[in-house]
Amino acid sequence: MNLHEYQAKELLKKYNVPVQEGIAVDTVMAAEEAYRQIKTQTGNNFAVIKAQIHAGGRGKGKIEGTEQRGVAVAKSAEDAATIAKNLLGGTLVTIQTGAAGKKVNKILVAQDVYYPGPNPVKEFYLSILLDRATGMNVIMYSTEGGMDIEEVAHNTPDKIFKEWVHPGGPLQGFQARKIAFNLGLSGEAFKNCVKFVTNLYNAYVGLDCGMLEINPLFKTSDEKIIAVDCKMNIDDNALMRHADVAALRDVSEEDPTEVEAGQYNLNFVKLDGNVGCMVNGAGLAMATMDMIKLSGGEPANFLDVGGTANAQTVEAGFRIIMKDPNVKAILINIFGGIVRCDRVAAGVIEAYNKLGNIEIPIIVRLQGTNAVEAKKLIDESGLKVQSAILLSEAADLVKKAVA
Repeated sequence: MNLHEYQAKELLKKYNVPVQEGIAVDTVMAAEEAYRQIKTQTGNNFAVIKAQIHAGGRGKGKIEGTEQRGVAVAKSAEDAATIAKNLLGGTLVTIQTGAAGKKVNKILVAQDVYYPGPNPVKEFYLSILLDRATGMNVIMYSTEGGMDIEEVAHNTPDKIFKEWVHPGGPLQGFQARKIAFNLGLSGEAFKNCVKFVTNLYNAYVGLDCGMLEINPLFKTSDEKIIAVDCKMNIDDNALMRHADVAALRDVSEEDPTEVEAGQYNLNFVKLDGNVGCMVNGAGLAMATMDMIKLSGGEPANFLDVGGTANAQTVEAGFRIIMKDPNVKAILINIFGGIVRCDRVAAGVIEAYNKLGNIEIPIIVRLQGTNAVEAKKLIDESGLKVQSAILLSEAADLVKKAVA
């Protein structure tokens, strides 16, 4: 589950991770008031206003049809109102959103941390995620933080450092010091960085994060180390341990079909192909997607109905798949182990009758428990549903459907 920047920062503060303070708002009037509060607190006329969407590249992105950037600096309450008016309700297009962009429903009015002082300011990059190759958490960091970190990784990979942390154990003190040293810090900034990285790693583990990215990690002119931006992803499988975090979910940022599928406990991921597929079991689903490609089609989705498929889940799966106008055929591939094939067949027939007016070919391949009975049910239903027993038969039917 992805979180907005303002949500992630509030969680980090619970782990004593210093952050750029700000106020999240959803109206122009509230943005003006937030600006005045920030100005009073900091004594600074400058405030940073950031669009809150689940995507990076906001600083370079623009509101569709305008020149308004996703991150802008306000020098007055009037500026704050103008920027907020341009952002709220607009569609922000960034390198990560694609051409469709994402609608901005909230903005964060944050303090300016780039104020002048006795020492130069500096942007760094730091992220924590699971390295599946080693089975350990890895901290990736660089002296070259900011909006162009992707180019740094591509053009100068030697500037990206990595520190692996053994699972089940804490970040060791020498590792935190090594990170601060490699970032070129000394004195008070060095000490603050060691504390920051240690607390950040504790937050990563404590919140069951899948990924935690701070870009930029920032050294202020008075040697403080703070998180100016934060991307946080929480492992969905751990949300049962974090009811407070689960409540932060913003479904408006997610694909509506995936949200609907979740309501029926369906594992669904939308893709860009032309053949919808409904399968029980993730492994079989992956194999089915491969088969679709080998047959000349492209999978339009990943849909695992699990081992408890019934008429309701099959109907929900049908409805979700058919919302995609690119789908030219639907392939149902069920191996009857936990779930009986005849139960799935009955669900297919019931769903077909309920939905009605299904113009695209539907191919059903059932194998395993009660497969023969299931094929008989479908063949005698009188519906325009093509049944198959062998995977090769299903592949041939898919090939004809998309030809």
